[in-house]
Amino acid sequence: MEQRIGTITILVTDRSQSVHVNALISDFADIILCRQGLPFQGRNVAVISLIVEGTVDRINAMTGRLGRLAGVECKAVVTKSVVSQTA
Repeated sequence: MEQRIGTITILVTDRSQSVHVNALISDFADIILCRQGLPFQGRNVAVISLIVEGTVDRINAMTGRLGRLAGVECKAVVTKSVVSQTA
C-alpha cells in the first residue's frame, strides 16, 4: 500500500474522553511519528497534534474513530503524493 505523510489535529473539549483518545492513539502507534499535546488550562480544551506516516486507509480509520467520540474534533491533512523511501 502507498504510504503518505500527514498531520492530525485533535481538539478535546470533553476532558472525560481523554482516556478514550489516548487508547485510540495507542491503537494506531504504528503510524505515529510524533505527538505533541497542549492542555489549555481554563479554556476547556486540549489540543493534540500528531505527525503520521501510513496508508490513507489507516490514517482515515484513526481520524474516523477519534471523530466519533463525543467532545472530540479531529482533522487530517495528508500529502497528495506517495512518500518515497530512499536508502
